[in-house]
Amino acid sequence: MIKAIFASVIVIHGFIHLMGFVKAFQLAEVNQLTQTIHKPVGLLWLISALLFITAAVIFLLNKDWWWMIAVPALVLSQVLIILYWQDAKFGTIANVIILAGIVIGYGAWSFNTMSKNELKIFVTSATSGKKVVTKDMLNGLPPIVQKWLERSNVTGNEVIYSVHLKQTGEMRTTPDGKWMPVEAEEWFKTEKPAFIWIADVKAAPGIHLAGRDKYENGKGYMLIKLLSLITVADAKGKETDQGAMLRYLAEIVWFPSAALNDYIQWEQIDSTTAKATMSYGGITASGLFKFDANYKVVSFEAKRYYDRKGGATLEDWFIQIEPNSYKEFEGIRIPTRPTVTWKLKEGDFTWYKLEITAIHYNRIKD
Repeated sequence: MIKAIFASVIVIHGFIHLMGFVKAFQLAEVNQLTQTIHKPVGLLWLISALLFITAAVIFLLNKDWWWMIAVPALVLSQVLIILYWQDAKFGTIANVIILAGIVIGYGAWSFNTMSKNELKIFVTSATSGKKVVTKDMLNGLPPIVQKWLERSNVTGNEVIYSVHLKQTGEMRTTPDGKWMPVEAEEWFKTEKPAFIWIADVKAAPGIHLAGRDKYENGKGYMLIKLLSLITVADAKGKETDQGAMLRYLAEIVWFPSAALNDYIQWEQIDSTTAKATMSYGGITASGLFKFDANYKVVSFEAKRYYDRKGGATLEDWFIQIEPNSYKEFEGIRIPTRPTVTWKLKEGDFTWYKLEITAIHYNRIKD
């Protein structure tokens, strides 16, 4: 709705500029404009109008570079308004509204460009191959992990070197906060463990948070920007590295053959639990995978750093998986609906509920 209203403001503002062109060329009587407009200036009114209308069309087509067309339109418009202030001064109000949109549009373009450049480098270095997982490759793993991989249809399918998935869901930033809709995409590499997660969070009508979480070369980076412009979180360091590693470890349930990599060591704790220890880039982190009677992963828990005002503290991080959410994608059976909760001393903080809507294996460069 807000998008349509903003586009309408641009279009109407553009059409109003045509009045200057019409008056200059005496195409019709324009009583609203009392000052004389010469034909060369009338052409400038026309150019500004066409630029505004073009910018609105590009904006409605979801092209993040629409603001590049709107900037010269706005500058030219305001110059003309100043020259014809007596008749056109109220056009400044529309220009201020459009300027606010341009600033936000620039933020979105800037964030998207950064993400695309990072993703381009990320994808270019992805490994590809046609190696097939055999049952012998599961030897040496704890029985419960072998059963999970077999039930996931890993054996007989290609080793997963790269992943691209889409997810929807909702998140909140405080235990009693409002749930906010989320749409996200995530890319993984498994030979050298890495991921990039790019999300758009609808915080309120017309207000969004742009998020990018990244893990590569053993390092984690979290960036969140309000309106894609104002940085509200920019995390890195040992605690972030550990958290990003644990996230990768937890998310291998979506690409199970990654469990076969040497950087993950498995230990069966009991008939329903296996401990996974991941070591990479000088960091080591562990988590517990819980399985049901059908060898489906139903939860993951680990000690992960929780960001607080006074500094990060090590807390229980718990992921609950709906057993009936398992679906098959490209021959691999995976869970699609996890819920992420911090189990804090002051009480549980469930902050993210998501659903995998699409996933592709070994086609990250497509």
